[in-house]
Amino acid sequence: MQVLTNLVTNAIQHTGSETEIALSARADGGRVVIEVSDTGEGISPEDLPHVFERLYRGSSSKREPAAGAGLGLAIAASLTEAMGGSIGVTSDSGGTTFRVTLPGAEAPSTILVHP
Repeated sequence: MQVLTNLVTNAIQHTGSETEIALSARADGGRVVIEVSDTGEGISPEDLPHVFERLYRGSSSKREPAAGAGLGLAIAASLTEAMGGSIGVTSDSGGTTFRVTLPGAEAPSTILVHP
């Protein structure tokens, strides 16, 4: 939940009010893939390799008021890796997509229902 909260908060803070934000999830073999995408202006190619670094706030933060401490994406990456998963990002002028891949949980063989 914290990973998704950080990714959605990041999208809200760094995109305009007209930007669409979408969340999706799917099974991929034995893994779960969750994506948070936006239709914003994208992350600059110079900033993209650094977005998961602690305290990194990107070049746009030098032009705009501070929107955070630069910890949200680093925390999301740390938590994802601690759960045995991975996190990545793709971005261009049409938007940004963060992709979280986590080990899938097996469905229980028995479901207990309490009255």
